Amino acid sequence: MFDSSYFTDPLAFLVQVTFGFYVLVVVLRFLLQVLRADFYNPLSQFVVKLTTPVLRPLRRVIPGLWGLDVASIALAWVLAAIELGLLAAILGASFPALAPLAWAVPELLALVLNIFLFAVIAQALLSWVNPDPYSPASVVLRDLTRPVLQPLRRLVPPLGGFDLTPMLAAVALVLAKMLIVPPLARLTGSPF
Repeated sequence: MFDSSYFTDPLAFLVQVTFGFYVLVVVLRFLLQVLRADFYNPLSQFVVKLTTPVLRPLRRVIPGLWGLDVASIALAWVLAAIELGLLAAILGASFPALAPLAWAVPELLALVLNIFLFAVIAQALLSWVNPDPYSPASVVLRDLTRPVLQPLRRLVPPLGGFDLTPMLAAVALVLAKMLIVPPLARLTGSPF
């Protein structure tokens, strides 16, 4: 008949896509707020409209702190924990009930590093085709990559007209992910 992975793999895939997408959008909302990205940008509005129905009632219970949207962080953390708990259950793993909350920490850190990494790569690729600098995508990418690229640009000036900071930032982000996330995952006992 059917082996067990025939149904578990598609189910795990659906859980990852559904939860992963929404966690990504919530984390993007948090980052765009922290980085003071243009709220009226169409891409920012897309993120806001997807997350507001869940965050508005949550903010009544979880107030902001030091100008940070703690409700966004809490929502992303809980959703990532639910996703990891569902994946572990689908794969037949047994685990303590609150363990996915710990597993979500390295998962969210890896997601933030990936967001910055892909934003740096996308901005570098867009710079080659010279798009409209005021297009919604260009503006959001510039806002997202500013905290990563700006310090590097002060240290490494353009060489012969080439800006090497995106490459250096990508290397630094990948190294950070390789050096920080696995030990944190082991510390939390994450099976992923």
